[in-house]
Amino acid sequence: MKKSFYIAIFFTITSTAFGQVEYGKPEIDPITIQKNFNSWLDYQNKNIFLSTDFIALDSSLKEISKDDFLNQLTSGEYIPIKLTTTNSLICYQLYKILPSSDTSIKASLTALAIEEYEHYKMEGTPFPEFNFKDLNGNTITTESLKGKIVVIKCWFIHCAPCIKEFPAVNKLVTQYKSRKDIVFISLSEDTAKQLQLFLIKKSLLFSTIPNMKKYMNETLHLSGFPTHFILNKKGQIAKVLMNYESLELALKKESQL
Repeated sequence: MKKSFYIAIFFTITSTAFGQVEYGKPEIDPITIQKNFNSWLDYQNKNIFLSTDFIALDSSLKEISKDDFLNQLTSGEYIPIKLTTTNSLICYQLYKILPSSDTSIKASLTALAIEEYEHYKMEGTPFPEFNFKDLNGNTITTESLKGKIVVIKCWFIHCAPCIKEFPAVNKLVTQYKSRKDIVFISLSEDTAKQLQLFLIKKSLLFSTIPNMKKYMNETLHLSGFPTHFILNKKGQIAKVLMNYESLELALKKESQL
């Protein structure tokens, strides 16, 4: 009976901030996906990008703000499920976490939602002023990057997910190399010597700033890596993103503004 309730709603038309959108059933069964932690985690990592812009629906299919959506996720009472749509827009709906669900799902999703909500609240705020020197001795300051879109990758050598995405983020640098108004820099916890040796084996096409552990922990208040910032041309934080897929989507949108 409950299962039929979850999948009975088929293609509803709504008028949203994105325009008139037609969306339908969940991409996966919201009940089945809650039974196994690894299955849920795989789905979450590949399909749910909370840092991006999306149509947010509550558990009754009512459109709500992204702020409200993320805030409800932090309660640990819901999981987000992607709905099919008739266009390229992304639509997520909240579904109640069932008492029979794997308890690890609730714990992991709550921690993730809290982090994503904190990142969301940073959007539109000024990025802290900086005066960096990269591995090549170039000085990079808030003033020198005025009027540019800035992509900042925060990472460290022993972060496996940070290193795994090198080929993908390098591809982004190549894709936007003709755009003189887009700059890619990275902040690393590691020393200049450690980075110089490491980057011989693993190429990163970003201007890299060493010794940034204190800055990332105390000024940016980061708790997870990799974390990416996109700064708009006013020096404000446009997006804070936790994976390459979200970064790619957000940069495409920012580059078109």
